[in-house]
Amino acid sequence: MKLSGTVQYQDLEGGVWVLKADDGRTYQLAGGDRKIKKDGQRISAEGDIQRDTLTAAMVGPVFHVTSYKAD
Repeated sequence: MKLSGTVQYQDLEGGVWVLKADDGRTYQLAGGDRKIKKDGQRISAEGDIQRDTLTAAMVGPVFHVTSYKAD
């Protein structure tokens, strides 16, 4: 699956990194490397939604990033 959007830090439950996708949805980010964690950075990412994963933040589905590039 491919997604594009803006990386944001949300101060929930100790902090969580999310992707505010261009499709209007919010995804909790997993995977990738630490360079992906830049508040306000636009990215295009490939990965999979982990439907069987629950998190304390509950901001949206968990998107496990396998590759990405900054736009």
